[in-house]
Amino acid sequence: MDFATDRSDRATLKTGREARLACRAGFSGATAGLALGFAQANLVVLPADLANDFLRFCQRNPKPCPLLGVSEPGAVDLPGLAEDLDLRTDLPGYRVWRDGELIAEPAEVREVWRDDLVAFAIGCSYTFEAALLAEGMTLRHAAAGTEVPMYRTNIDCVPAGPFQGKMVVSMRPFRPADAIRAVQITSRFPFVHGAPVHLGLPQMIGIEDLARPDYGAPVAVMADEVPVFWACGVTPQAVIAAMRPPFAITHQPGRMLVLDLPDHRCAVL
Repeated sequence: MDFATDRSDRATLKTGREARLACRAGFSGATAGLALGFAQANLVVLPADLANDFLRFCQRNPKPCPLLGVSEPGAVDLPGLAEDLDLRTDLPGYRVWRDGELIAEPAEVREVWRDDLVAFAIGCSYTFEAALLAEGMTLRHAAAGTEVPMYRTNIDCVPAGPFQGKMVVSMRPFRPADAIRAVQITSRFPFVHGAPVHLGLPQMIGIEDLARPDYGAPVAVMADEVPVFWACGVTPQAVIAAMRPPFAITHQPGRMLVLDLPDHRCAVL
């Protein structure tokens, strides 16, 4: 079965474990709208000698990098977040980096995994989308089965050691009244980016053309809508490209690690 294109098969993946096993079997599509009710995570994997600096970077930048879990060096699991997890195979797509250059986008990373690697699971805005959908809001990218549009901005992250760079944001368009409600709803989810960092006027945060996202797929913004921007867990990928570590692994944007953690566990109210 072609998991990448079979929309009906996507609908059968109702739990985090089912989604991970599908990835292990060849699913390569976007995870927006997949296994609703279960949290998703961005993945960053770095050599152990950079792990403490990156941990401090996440602590200093909780909006784009809300940390959900950290692995032991060389381990391929994240206890407490997902059972029967193999970080080398259980995402729909990976990125491999050397000296800040993207060198490959493989379906799995068993061949390049090393005993000194530390994995970081960073909260993803897909987690609060279930709450938005429950309020009757339309998420255009999820309805289309595509990645959310993501953009590099001119917003500086707080540096930590060699890690520094600009924030990446994800965008969802809403009518003004729904945008206000979206702020209220997502503010309950600080572990997955929380409230938006910007509404409207994309040029003010360095975005020149909404039709040309740096990651993900574009979505239309109608005349009666405003673009709403959330800090995004793809931020570390922009930072990796800027600070050029000797080796790193990340997820492909929009193709996340689906956890066993229920969405409501990421909410504070």
